[in-house]
Amino acid sequence: MKMWSGRFREPLDEEFEQWQRSIIFDWRLLEEEIAASKAHATALAAAHILTPSELAQLLGALGSIAASHRSDEGKSAVRNHATAEDIHHFVELSLVERLGSLGLKLHTGRSRNEQIATDLRLYVRRQIHLTVPALAKWADALVQQARNAGEAAMPSYTHLQRAEPVLIAHWLLAYVEMILRDADRLQDCAKRLNLCPLGSGAIAGATLALDRNIAARELHFDAPTANSMDATSDRDFVLEFLQALTFVGLHLSRFAEEITLFATAEFNFVQLPEAFSTGSSAMPQKKNPDLTELIRAKVGRINAAAQAVTLQLKGLPLAYNKDMQETQEPAFQVDFVPQMIALVARFTAALRFNTAQMRAAAQSGYLNAMAAATYLVHKGVPFRTAHEKIGNAVRYALEKGVELNALSLDELRQFGEEFGDDFFPAVALEATIDCHDVLGGTARHRVSHALDKATERIATLTQEAAHAGA
Repeated sequence: MKMWSGRFREPLDEEFEQWQRSIIFDWRLLEEEIAASKAHATALAAAHILTPSELAQLLGALGSIAASHRSDEGKSAVRNHATAEDIHHFVELSLVERLGSLGLKLHTGRSRNEQIATDLRLYVRRQIHLTVPALAKWADALVQQARNAGEAAMPSYTHLQRAEPVLIAHWLLAYVEMILRDADRLQDCAKRLNLCPLGSGAIAGATLALDRNIAARELHFDAPTANSMDATSDRDFVLEFLQALTFVGLHLSRFAEEITLFATAEFNFVQLPEAFSTGSSAMPQKKNPDLTELIRAKVGRINAAAQAVTLQLKGLPLAYNKDMQETQEPAFQVDFVPQMIALVARFTAALRFNTAQMRAAAQSGYLNAMAAATYLVHKGVPFRTAHEKIGNAVRYALEKGVELNALSLDELRQFGEEFGDDFFPAVALEATIDCHDVLGGTARHRVSHALDKATERIATLTQEAAHAGA
């Protein structure tokens, strides 16, 4: 029996009936639907719509339905159910099988519009609670690699051209900053979505005097939603979640691209771990960066999901519309993200850096030119003039085929009398790194402090994630 069939006399077109069913994808919401149904039953009992005995029977049956469908076989049975339109209908049919007409009583005072709005909030919240700890583990792996690198140096790049030397640790910590922002966005999304739509009815609010705080409390929401029309039509939280995940994907992709480049023979900065690489069926010598290449591509799927929801919501009138059914699949299609981040964390921990090669690269290509200009600034030369003097010195060194610090003092003085014997230690690698002695700079003691702060922030994030997911 349809949940809405009383007004209709003609059967649905058979092909349309199958085409419009959402059980083929919203079966994933079974746990959320069970939890929301238990909360609604508790609110009904508090309003004396259900007796204590009826409440106990319903709660027991709901628990039984959840337990019997947690296996792969059980999930398949939900997904392939012959008659259920959606996950809400499936649970109702299952209750009726167990409890008879009492199973129909649970739908008193609620609508599927508020059910799906609640289930989706619970699902997105759960996905955030899976994603944030995974991000914390990746950040921790980066910090451990940064500590292992110590004071080892590498070139930094702008326009993919060597720019200035930095500590390897400084480069790795750049990704930690991205991760912490990602986690903050997701946590912020979780706070904003953590309101309970139950009691909103189809559009105007429940027709029974339900205490909405009961359901909100049972489901660990902060409070009930404030407006029934908004509650049943709001999918902002789905879009915000997908947009936040797009940032995660972008940052994963940037890291993956750099590792892919740095693992080439042309760079030879990184040794790919064999446990996360594959070979070639044709070329015996190959070790291919499959993990990083796949990660680089995944952001396309994540952003496509966000764009799909954007276009699905565009121009929708209030309140619920069947179009909103299409916002579910994009949310489900990104459920691979926590596993992907976990893989990247293990991959990161297994990376090995060729620090000698990276140090050699950091000492060639005139990467100390900025430090050389700064040396002249300390001698009282205006920066623009210092820039020109060092630029001339670089051109001269290029013609000779040597680095700046390989020029003699006499050669340097043709570009300015300010050059002295103290120039050479001022443009040595460690001095070039340490001249960036500002908060957030790559000077060695600044990076050491940044590592300690990053460790504290990751520990806090881990604790917050554990508390939120409890």
